[in-house]
Amino acid sequence: MRAWEINQEFGIEQLHCVERPDPQPGPHQICIRVKATSLNYRDLMTVKHGGLRGLKQPLIPLSDGAGEVVAVGEGVSRVQTGDRVAGIFFQSWLSGGPKASHGQSALGGALDGMWAEYVVLDEDGVVRIPDYMSYEDAASLPCAAVTAWQDLVTVGRMKAGDTVLVMGTGGVSIFALQFAKAAGAQVIITSSSDEKLERAKQLGADHLINYKTTPDWGRAALDITDGVGVDHVVEVGGAGTLGQSFQATRVGGFIGLIGVLSGFAGETNPMPILQKSIQLQGIYVGSRDMFEDMNAAMTINHTQPVIDQVFPFEHAQDALRCMESAVHFGKIVVSG
Repeated sequence: MRAWEINQEFGIEQLHCVERPDPQPGPHQICIRVKATSLNYRDLMTVKHGGLRGLKQPLIPLSDGAGEVVAVGEGVSRVQTGDRVAGIFFQSWLSGGPKASHGQSALGGALDGMWAEYVVLDEDGVVRIPDYMSYEDAASLPCAAVTAWQDLVTVGRMKAGDTVLVMGTGGVSIFALQFAKAAGAQVIITSSSDEKLERAKQLGADHLINYKTTPDWGRAALDITDGVGVDHVVEVGGAGTLGQSFQATRVGGFIGLIGVLSGFAGETNPMPILQKSIQLQGIYVGSRDMFEDMNAAMTINHTQPVIDQVFPFEHAQDALRCMESAVHFGKIVVSG
């Protein structure tokens, strides 16, 4: 089989397509013919800078993928051949809250990922994908969609009438926009691109803020809510944006810290957390139970993942360059 592999050197140009033996499932394992994969910012960082994290090599990257079960090992009962499935990000996080041990089961990091023609996973490490979705749609779900779901629904307990501030228009943010609107929430979204903001408006965003022309966007969000503040912030920037998020959030509001797109450096004044009784919660993807709950809700609402571009398997490096350019809206997918 063909697989994309990181071996010894890191960087987009150092990613190589190699031939590996077709994997065979052992007891309680399944073999999946991968039909589509999708990229996350974490995957770009793994390819470019994975050496800083001490990742094993050679490594097949990418956490997100969907495909057809083509073989099952002895004792498998959860799925059968022919089933359409997607892998879960943390192979050992099935239910309950996060544990330190879950980090050792992350696809495309601690474990080989999905960027191959065939992968073998434990039968517990997959979910069935909604009937109405294509493989490309389903491949976009495991990291970005589950992250948005845990943030807003599982932990954030979003309800109808809430106001949600969504930062940017990447995969997590667009899923958050869709989930919020499906729940009957009002959405404020930020971007540096007026074009992307207009696309977000077409998906239901109620208020648009260009953070380049309105750098004090926390104040702008406060004004939109008549000085009350928003109920939830989907925080993908990190240290460079938390100050604005604190300003935008209401007393007793919730901030789900998902990403660090603005970098790791910078000082954060904790006083607003105290003064406004803000709940600041780190969000790192989610469990299999969360994935299955999300799929059920998406099926009821017929939520359609937003895919910006689909690249063929052979053009993996082009897909990574697209992610690096940050021009995408929603998800970047690679077909099998």
